[in-house]
Amino acid sequence: MKLELPHDSRLRQRDFLYGVATASFQIEGGAKHRQPCIWDTFCATPGKVRDGSDGQVACDHYHRWPEDLDLIQSLGVDAYRLSISWGRLLNQDGSVNPDGARFYLELLDGLKARGIKAFVTLYHWDLPQHLEDAGGWLNRDTAYRFAEYADKASRLFGDRVHAYATLNEPFCSAYLGYEVGIHAPGLAQPAYGRQAAHHLLLAHGLAMAVLKRNCPDTPSGIVLNFTPCYPHSDSEGDRAAAAYADDYINQWYIRPLFEGRYPEIIETLPEAVKPTIEPGDMDVIGHPLDFLGVNFYTREVYQAAADAPFQTVHLEAVERTDIGWEVYPQALTDLLVSLHRRYPLPPVYITENGAAMADQWQGEGVQDEDRTRYYQRHLEALHHAIEQGVDVRGYFAWSLMDNFEWAEGYLKRFGIVYVDYPSQRRIIKDSGLAYRDFIQSRTETP
Repeated sequence: MKLELPHDSRLRQRDFLYGVATASFQIEGGAKHRQPCIWDTFCATPGKVRDGSDGQVACDHYHRWPEDLDLIQSLGVDAYRLSISWGRLLNQDGSVNPDGARFYLELLDGLKARGIKAFVTLYHWDLPQHLEDAGGWLNRDTAYRFAEYADKASRLFGDRVHAYATLNEPFCSAYLGYEVGIHAPGLAQPAYGRQAAHHLLLAHGLAMAVLKRNCPDTPSGIVLNFTPCYPHSDSEGDRAAAAYADDYINQWYIRPLFEGRYPEIIETLPEAVKPTIEPGDMDVIGHPLDFLGVNFYTREVYQAAADAPFQTVHLEAVERTDIGWEVYPQALTDLLVSLHRRYPLPPVYITENGAAMADQWQGEGVQDEDRTRYYQRHLEALHHAIEQGVDVRGYFAWSLMDNFEWAEGYLKRFGIVYVDYPSQRRIIKDSGLAYRDFIQSRTETP
């Protein structure tokens, strides 16, 4: 199966950027060469990761990075989105770890030598454990420690980085990690989730100021995940439930960036759940962005509930990926157009989009037509959003390779490259070949 779009589509123009994405804890391994992080602790807690696995080795990217960069280059992409392990780059006392610095400098230099733009995310969930021991994202001081880390990283990397993102998906860090406890550090209190969210956004704003001071010519922004919220019916109750869910899950993280305030539902929260916001915080959080990264996978449907603001509806007889998420590309168009109409957006990059499928390695290849079809339909959805005026500059497939999929362990495969974990062999899947061929066809477009 090929990836195809109209000849005149913006997505076929040479200056539209295509990339692949990964995250440090999910692929690097090399755990002996960094500080322990909250995911190490979470993995070591029985029952937290479905297959009982951990990220000690993962894809062994720490030792195999040269061949992985060759692999990325073979896909013909313009850019590679990676994250930095805070605890690999810095020692516990905040000093730069020479081994970690060397690893990332060589990696970034390797990308530059291959003509691949480096999109660097500073935080993709792997908080050093010693900071969690001091309160983690419930401790306001962690936001200032993050700004110091951003300062040291950006001064060290210099012009090797094409673009910086401060955080990846603060919703997941705050809600999944501190409010419902299914991600590290595994805490579960509504008040924890709202406070962690505020400190994460404060950390973002503080880091933005640092990045613009140190790297004024390097675009800097943030990556937010969005799960569009649809009402189960057109009833007033279901529409209100979907609107509340949207505010709680999506708007809570983007509205402070552009309007300097949280959604009005903050006033409906019990006093004990409302975050502590100090004077000037919202101004810091609202630092102007050079770009917004949007991660999109699926949607959710909601209905009214008697004892809660909303209730999730599980739809029957819909197409789902191997992780159980509905395939609904129209939601990507709807999301982007709604954000475009609601906020003064900077340029947008789709920083993650992809699907977990039940891949099978057969002979020398992996025939994953279902994943290729997922990409085809979502690129079409992106095309329709751009036609309606959304300024999208690039698209990153999630992910480059199969990897440690957080609480799912190694059970779910998102990669366009198959990883045989016992041998660490990499095999480009049919979807990866289709992605490569599509990118090459774009470069041939006059």
